[in-house]
Amino acid sequence: MITKERKAELIAQYGKDEKDSGSAAVQIAILTERIRELTEHMKSHKKDFHTRRGLLMLVGKRRRLLSYIKKGDVEAYRALIKSLGIRDNIQ
Repeated sequence: MITKERKAELIAQYGKDEKDSGSAAVQIAILTERIRELTEHMKSHKKDFHTRRGLLMLVGKRRRLLSYIKKGDVEAYRALIKSLGIRDNIQ
C-alpha cells in the first residue's frame, strides 16, 4: 500500500499543483507505484491468484491511461515513461 506521504510526493512531481490527483500523469504514477509493490508481493507469493488478478487489472488501467496520453501528446508520453522507467509498448 502506498503511504500518504509517497502519494503526495507523486502528486507534487507529476501534477500541476498539490491538489491535482486526477490528471492522467498522476494516476499513471500512482498506478506504477502500486504495480511495483504488487510485483514484489507476487515474487514471494506465487500462488496468490487474487492479487494476480488485481495486478493485471491495474496494468490494464495504466495501459489505457498511457494510450490516452500518447494520443494527445507524444512528447509528454515519452517524458512520462522515461521518468517512471516503464517500457513503451503502446501502439
